[in-house]
Amino acid sequence: MTSLSLNQLLVIYTWFPLALLILFALLIARLYGKFSDKKTYSRLFLIPLIVFGVSSVRYASLDTAIGDPIADILIGIGGFVLAILCIRLYWLMMIQSKED
Repeated sequence: MTSLSLNQLLVIYTWFPLALLILFALLIARLYGKFSDKKTYSRLFLIPLIVFGVSSVRYASLDTAIGDPIADILIGIGGFVLAILCIRLYWLMMIQSKED
């Protein structure tokens, strides 16, 4: 039986606040899509949630916070997808609603 190092503990527990923020954005997108009849693709917010979770588990299993190319690429992909989804949601809610 092995004990968790401080690094492993921090990597895993920092994923939980990130997951809550992504779920909050998912719920906002879902609510806005429901009441505005616009496609927000709220289910796609699960992609960054899963990708960040996989990279956190990979970092924790390797007991490192940097230097793993697979986890680094996963974080990059998750961040890119999350940024695109958030920018699109912002555009739908703020800019396109003014045009209608």
